[in-house]
Amino acid sequence: MDASLLPALEDVLLVARSGSVAEAARRLHKTPSAVSQQVRRVEEHFGVAMFERDGRGVRLSPAGEAALGAITRLFDQAEGVFELLSELAGEPSTTLRLAASDYLGKGLLVPVIRQMLDKRAPVRFAITTANSVDAARWVERGEVDLGLASASSAGGDLVKQPLFVQPFLWVGPRLKGKAPALRERLRHEPLLRLAPGSVGRRMLDAYLDRERIRPISTIDVSSVSLLVSYVSGGLGIGLAPALALTEVARSRLDVEVAEVEPLPVELMTRENFRRNPVIERFIDRLAAEGRRAEQRTRALLRA
Repeated sequence: MDASLLPALEDVLLVARSGSVAEAARRLHKTPSAVSQQVRRVEEHFGVAMFERDGRGVRLSPAGEAALGAITRLFDQAEGVFELLSELAGEPSTTLRLAASDYLGKGLLVPVIRQMLDKRAPVRFAITTANSVDAARWVERGEVDLGLASASSAGGDLVKQPLFVQPFLWVGPRLKGKAPALRERLRHEPLLRLAPGSVGRRMLDAYLDRERIRPISTIDVSSVSLLVSYVSGGLGIGLAPALALTEVARSRLDVEVAEVEPLPVELMTRENFRRNPVIERFIDRLAAEGRRAEQRTRALLRA
């Protein structure tokens, strides 16, 4: 093994994660030419092309895709070694990189992280907001350690721990008097839609196709929180996960259970992810918060 290639492999990993030599250089505090040189070094040493051009960026070649998992595991293990040495030196510290959608971050992560920070747990957090599909993909690629996602997202090779089962609800502005069903109001109200490719958008599109509903107007929103903000402000009908509605004043909303399958919310990790006592404590508290979230969604349905 040529250990001098390890820094070059790290550059390959960052280019793969970012899809751009320039972005990898920014994260590594290097020049793009220096990163490109490191990538070429790996390619020339092994005689394989790791990347292909993709517009202004790059994407992994078939050989690069095949190697990415092994490179990711290599640096996962390296991070574990550094954490172990820190513990042996009497300065234990764990960095947890997580990806979660905005409403799951607010509903599940915020109370757990608050508890751990208040107790001065030896852990640092790096939180990235992402929809369920991206969160699963980022865990697979090693860009984050943990992901919170709906069960129908990608990530077939990941270790998944169910946290709670979540129904989906139609939500719209509260009208005075006896209002028509939310589905009927789509004849006049704009339809709020999440980004293409997200789990919520897939469910919405499948439902509209099945029921042959064609909304008169549409508003595309980037997040569940923004969808709820539109509705709370008095505009639009949307399909929303129940947890996102548990803290919104019901006096401003009309809510109906949607005829779509409830989905489990899962915590995802890679198989080789190293768990220490601090991480185990975090996961246990997250599981407990998931049980509380399920209770809140059931109370919403009863109301």
